[in-house]
Amino acid sequence: MMKKRILFILGFCLFTLLVAPVLSVAQEDEPGSKDHPLLTRMPGFYISGYEYKEFDTADFKNDKGEDIKIEGHKYHIGYDIKEGNEAPSELQILRNYENAIKEIGGLTLYEALGEAWLKVEMGGKITWIYVYAHSEGESYELEIVEKKAMAQEVVADAKSLARDISSTGHVSVYGIHFDFNKAEVKPESELVLKEIAKLLKQNPELKLYVVGHTDSVGEIAYNMKLSQTRAEAVVKALVTKYGVAQNRLDSYGVGPLSPVTSNETDEGRALNRRVELVKE
Repeated sequence: MMKKRILFILGFCLFTLLVAPVLSVAQEDEPGSKDHPLLTRMPGFYISGYEYKEFDTADFKNDKGEDIKIEGHKYHIGYDIKEGNEAPSELQILRNYENAIKEIGGLTLYEALGEAWLKVEMGGKITWIYVYAHSEGESYELEIVEKKAMAQEVVADAKSLARDISSTGHVSVYGIHFDFNKAEVKPESELVLKEIAKLLKQNPELKLYVVGHTDSVGEIAYNMKLSQTRAEAVVKALVTKYGVAQNRLDSYGVGPLSPVTSNETDEGRALNRRVELVKE
């Protein structure tokens, strides 16, 4: 009897030694997986599923809750809580990612029970993020699509600016760049600012309204303020860096109130985010 008991104990110990590594491995990240560079994981979680596709499409929601399709680099990352860790609430998971995106200049487009659709634009890319928390907070998933921001390479010269202003009284200007949700003019805007200054130098009687425009994403009050501060930043740059007289420029912001095209696509929103020069 004693011998059988000892053999049973030894057998159980051997079984434990053999199974323990398997259980341990099950709590580790899936081989070849990794967190997305923009986002860290919730504490106490491991990657239980991972898929990356160089180019694919995914269903997302815009700020109105409408279904849209986004194409680009696609990631799907699943997370599960490690044994021995207390699971957060599903709401806590959503808020963690919403706050993380907000801190880097992004925003929450739409939220439902256990789900959130987020967006951030930086580094020349627009990144769309879907967060799905389930199983009472023990699991959650991220679906991420990176889309390269539309490049606007054509910069109008002083001659074409003058022609459009002469014929229509205004001209839309692209090539003046700002970081997402910020109003500081970026250095790569130099070419177009030089052409605006040249336009004013060649037409000494010309006075302009510098009008800032945004797309329709976000609260209208915020976009109105952002468009105004961006227009002011353009005027300041023209006056301080390019020697334009202050009394020849006035700044205004109209937010999303005067789009040139639909805001339903990324391309349309990019065209609506612009500076416009209007003859006084």
